[in-house]
Amino acid sequence: MNEPLLEVNNLQKFFPVSGNGIFSRDRGTNKAVNGLTFSLKAGETLGLVGESGCGKSTAGRTILKLYEPTGGTIKFEGEDITDYSHSKMKPLRTKMQMIFQDPQSSLNPRQSVGAIIGASFEVHKINPKEGVKKAVQDLLERVGLNAEHYDRYPHEFSGGQRQRIGIARAIALKPRFIVCDEPVSALDVSIQAQVVNLLTDIRDEYAMSYLFIAHDLSVVQHISDRVGVMYLGKMMEIAPTSSIYATPHHPYTKALLSAVPIPDPKLERKREQIVLSGDLPSPMNPPTGCVFSTRCWKAQAKCFEVEPILQKVGQAEVACHFPE
Repeated sequence: MNEPLLEVNNLQKFFPVSGNGIFSRDRGTNKAVNGLTFSLKAGETLGLVGESGCGKSTAGRTILKLYEPTGGTIKFEGEDITDYSHSKMKPLRTKMQMIFQDPQSSLNPRQSVGAIIGASFEVHKINPKEGVKKAVQDLLERVGLNAEHYDRYPHEFSGGQRQRIGIARAIALKPRFIVCDEPVSALDVSIQAQVVNLLTDIRDEYAMSYLFIAHDLSVVQHISDRVGVMYLGKMMEIAPTSSIYATPHHPYTKALLSAVPIPDPKLERKREQIVLSGDLPSPMNPPTGCVFSTRCWKAQAKCFEVEPILQKVGQAEVACHFPE
């Protein structure tokens, strides 16, 4: 059996929260990611979904070691990279890349498109056979832009075109793994499908693996082989895409999917939308037991005391004492 490309086990990332005054002490710890476990095979796309503030983007950045993990382990190609220093991570940057959420702020406005994409070759001292300029122009054409755009600057492009530049930069060195951090959420709906289709084509062409972070469940459904559902820094459910959308097992997954519109007015009127009571608890002070217990309509005494672990239910793995 093939070894997973990426293995994340009990990953934690905590941030100290400071007080407002000069002499104030730390107010506590934001447990942004608190015990995340999953694996990813070569060529596979795992969609990571959940409410804003659940720790999806922090998880992506911690896996790439843009943030240092507080606890847990990260294995890439069978190698434990959890404690790798910045210099030790540098050779791995050719294999692990990121596409950022906001294409405007992730591109240097003072650099031309050619310099932005070409920086990957320069930093890693890679000299393409046909030269850097030709390699960059080929990348521009691969993502649906013109080779003549080489000397233009980011402000001369639309949001969708800027995201294509970000994609070209990420795939320049043909990495094996890319974290796509909400790559289409800042784009117009009419452009989103084009960018998702482009990402799908590139993944299939280069046999890349994606961790596709999003809050739009319909976008995730189109690109993902499996979907993981996060809530308050923890994985609630992880399952193949077809299974999770047809038969969600975790109450939180069920509530999330009930909010996705169905493009059939008759079905839309008939179905029940689950409205969660209460507010999202603070990641500085998460509930004991199951983190979803304070908003769950199925919660019983056990849920408030004992934290559930991921267990097999059908095709899914579910962290729930009383799965659907």
